[in-house]
Amino acid sequence: MHMADALVSPAIAAGTGAIAATLIAVAASKVKKIRRDDIIPLMGVMGAFVFAAQMINFAIPGTGSSGHIIGGVLLSAVLGPWAAFITLCSVLIIQCLVFADGGLLALGCNILNMAATSCLIAYPLIYRPIAGSTVKPWRITLAAVLASIVALEIGACGVTLETELSGITALPTSTFLAFMLPIHLAIGAIEGIATAAVLCFLAKYRPDTLYGESGASEHSGDGRGGSVSRRLRPVLIGFGIATLVFAGAFTWIASSNPDGLEWSIEKVSGISDMPSATPPTAIMPDYDSRFAGIVGALIVMVMLWAITTIIFHRIRSVKK
Repeated sequence: MHMADALVSPAIAAGTGAIAATLIAVAASKVKKIRRDDIIPLMGVMGAFVFAAQMINFAIPGTGSSGHIIGGVLLSAVLGPWAAFITLCSVLIIQCLVFADGGLLALGCNILNMAATSCLIAYPLIYRPIAGSTVKPWRITLAAVLASIVALEIGACGVTLETELSGITALPTSTFLAFMLPIHLAIGAIEGIATAAVLCFLAKYRPDTLYGESGASEHSGDGRGGSVSRRLRPVLIGFGIATLVFAGAFTWIASSNPDGLEWSIEKVSGISDMPSATPPTAIMPDYDSRFAGIVGALIVMVMLWAITTIIFHRIRSVKK
């Protein structure tokens, strides 16, 4: 669902960018209040995992389209919504600047359509009320599927609205939306099932890893944010291994079909390749290296570790 610059006008880019920057600032202030000792390593590893998982485009049967997970609901269920929002924003920023995945002008739109809808809307309003504080698999599965679908559908509406307000394309709004909603419904359902599988596994073997469960709330720990307990190490190692597998194998197992947004544009306009400006920092445009996944995952992890370490270092400095 990464929008290209060709869909966004400067005015919409500025407006969505300002909203996204404001939400990031609010999220940073919220993260400062987290008293979870493992938040720094967990954000780093989970961010790298979602980056790698997003690279695996899965085919949507019978459509000629493909999709990839967003990861916001998964991140929120482990990290909490605000820490998840910062984590997913970091993934989107690295994708844009280093790999030219999503336009620079469209970065604000992409943050709102993917990170905000999944972490700040679908998770608190859909996932948490349904999943509750239990670890019952059926509730987690239902919550994950519905939250993922809602997040993708709101994001699809956002893309359509932002494109219409930009006024620089000739895409008929109603027709564009008629293609965007069904294809992202299917993508959301698949993401929900994948998210549920991961969360049900954690609920069974490491329930304390889930946000809101024992030992994983905003108010647990001493606020150092960087220590790793023995119980958490297997989780970090597991997600680390999965990250390497996804990042290393994406060029062989990812579908080459256009994603839901590209497919919808092609169906409406007949244009199969939307032009987009490549940011000057993009060292691997379109992931044109077999090591792009691993490099990107490492960059995301380092970026998140640096951001959260600075946040918690400032907290300790103020307390002194």
